[in-house]
Amino acid sequence: MTAPVRIAMWSGPRNVSTALMRAWENRADTAVVDEPLYAYYLARTGADHPGADEVIAAGETDWRRAVDALIGPVPGGCAVFYQKHMTHHLLPEVDRAWLGQVRNAFLIRDPREVLASYARVRAAVTLGDVGVLEQAEIRDWVRTHTGQDPPVVDARDLLADPRRTLGLLCDSLGVAFEPAMLSWPPGPRPTDGVWARHWYASVWKSTGFAPYAPRAVELPPELERLASACEEPYRRMVECRLR
Repeated sequence: MTAPVRIAMWSGPRNVSTALMRAWENRADTAVVDEPLYAYYLARTGADHPGADEVIAAGETDWRRAVDALIGPVPGGCAVFYQKHMTHHLLPEVDRAWLGQVRNAFLIRDPREVLASYARVRAAVTLGDVGVLEQAEIRDWVRTHTGQDPPVVDARDLLADPRRTLGLLCDSLGVAFEPAMLSWPPGPRPTDGVWARHWYASVWKSTGFAPYAPRAVELPPELERLASACEEPYRRMVECRLR
């Protein structure tokens, strides 16, 4: 019996990560899970996120049990298990050993665009909210300890050419591309986290990846400082992206 392919996709917020989850969920052979470490992260940090109490009540707050579910039986016995993660949810106390039992991948976006989008939802934004530094740290750990060279997808490339970018991603993960990944029915899913009503309005209206539209981003000084701190690790990730 062939072992399932477990894909851990590490992203920051406001990064078309939910649309990418939709693409994988639209495959007949794939089960998805939405931010399985979020409840643990909120319970451990006390971060002031919309609907935090509801997220904690609905999710798993013990990272060990959350990880056990990620490397245990795949929901529905599916051949592919796609796991949508936010990098900042993987706090330093979480043992990284399980990363060797999944195929890791990274979804990046220009931190200036992330910050501009995120600031429209939350009044106070910190460097840890963006997740870029954590992306670089997790990728370095995976490369050093697992022998994997995990693929990196830039959100701009994904929106500019979904077919080609998804094809490259599937090839790098050892999974056949399926055209079903390019479109999906609108609306919520039972697999969406309970936080979806705060964050997923655009995805609920979507039926596919929106065309990439260049934006002129102007940030206030406090967010400009955060963008500057993200620049070097982001550029390192950009240089090794799929293209």
